[in-house]
Amino acid sequence: MEVKRGWVWAVVGANLVAVVALVFAYPHLMISPGSLEPAHAALTESCSSCHQPFRGVAPEKCIACHALPDIGIRTTKGRPLDSPDMGPPFHQALTSQSCLSCHSEHPGANPNARQPSFSHGLLNASMRDQCASCHVPPADQLHADKTANCSTCHSQDGWKPATFDHARFFPLSGPHKATCATCHVINDFSTYTCFSCHEHEPSRIRAEHLEEGIRNIENCVACHRSGDSEGEGGDDD
Repeated sequence: MEVKRGWVWAVVGANLVAVVALVFAYPHLMISPGSLEPAHAALTESCSSCHQPFRGVAPEKCIACHALPDIGIRTTKGRPLDSPDMGPPFHQALTSQSCLSCHSEHPGANPNARQPSFSHGLLNASMRDQCASCHVPPADQLHADKTANCSTCHSQDGWKPATFDHARFFPLSGPHKATCATCHVINDFSTYTCFSCHEHEPSRIRAEHLEEGIRNIENCVACHRSGDSEGEGGDDD
């Protein structure tokens, strides 16, 4: 009985040794979580190009090919990128060189893993408010000529939903709970009018305001911050 038990342990031990040997000899076949991204397909059988035994992916392995100053500017061969696919370069402003914070090179069966997962928290603090250095402002009337920082309305966690507070400019309360197009005709958010609802004649209103020394009647909200007739703002003359 003892002899048979010894043979069993010997066979189990030999199998374990064989499996471990196969893992080290053919890791891409034994333990790979999935195929590599096309750009790194040539490294399929060379796991050690990125991985270190028992340590996983080492950032210094990535940076050996992808020099941080060149990312988004030049290829790994040093050739300038004519039309970068990843947009403006920003990797140089990251707080750490941990590529796995955003990238997964073994997407496997998860299609979402093919998209880098970027967090603005990885950027140096001095770069987090410089949105235009990476993002192109939207080409629409709502954002035309806007000079305020994007964080006034948008969060770095996502472009939508916006956090624009209309009450900072004009409270939409009482009779002013209207659709955008009521005041911003043809959806031109760069301007507005009060004459679409109020029975005012511009010529009469101009004359009345001139008696008070107010010459500009185009910007009603400058004085009538809540839409009342007495006004809450200062004179905009």
